[in-house]
Amino acid sequence: MAAENTALGYEQARDELIEVVRRLEAGGTSLEESLALWERGEELAAVCRRWLEGARARLDSAIAAREEPGEGRED
Repeated sequence: MAAENTALGYEQARDELIEVVRRLEAGGTSLEESLALWERGEELAAVCRRWLEGARARLDSAIAAREEPGEGRED
């Protein structure tokens, strides 16, 4: 399942996570199904977290590059 998770885009993982949460909140599932949904939700949350951490790192890098005095730039 790890290979499947790495192929998920942020929006796809988020949308599936929303559906998992909706199903858990609605109730009416067996204990086994609820546990499987919870486990899937944890996996999807981790995928979303990795995407967001990657985005944050890219933003931080871009901001740092902008703030560094560049060659050929007059400040």
